[in-house]
Amino acid sequence: MHESATAADVREAAPGVCVIDITGDVTAASEEALVAAYDDASARGARAIVLSFAGLAYMNSGGIGLIVMLLVRAQRADQRVLAYGLSGHYRQIFELTRLDEAVAIHDSEQDALRVASAMG
Repeated sequence: MHESATAADVREAAPGVCVIDITGDVTAASEEALVAAYDDASARGARAIVLSFAGLAYMNSGGIGLIVMLLVRAQRADQRVLAYGLSGHYRQIFELTRLDEAVAIHDSEQDALRVASAMG
């Protein structure tokens, strides 16, 4: 199987809110890209980080582990993590692993940003 490189691009969506646009595959090999994006968002003063999975091609257990690692870092920094763009399959995985209890999953970027901005 050909692995698609992970891209994780950060953009400020509102004061204190950054979106990390994740594209490609999220596996254990994605750690450098995801950590760099998280660090960038934190350096910009993000109190809420929205993970966009709209460009996600594939995610395995190693990728889930990285999301958990980012979540732990965010909780230690008193940041909230939200997500949108998850397919039904990955939504189900987030529910089965109970990640959905820690990461607020939304149907659209607009929903996620509305909630994230209200938390500020």
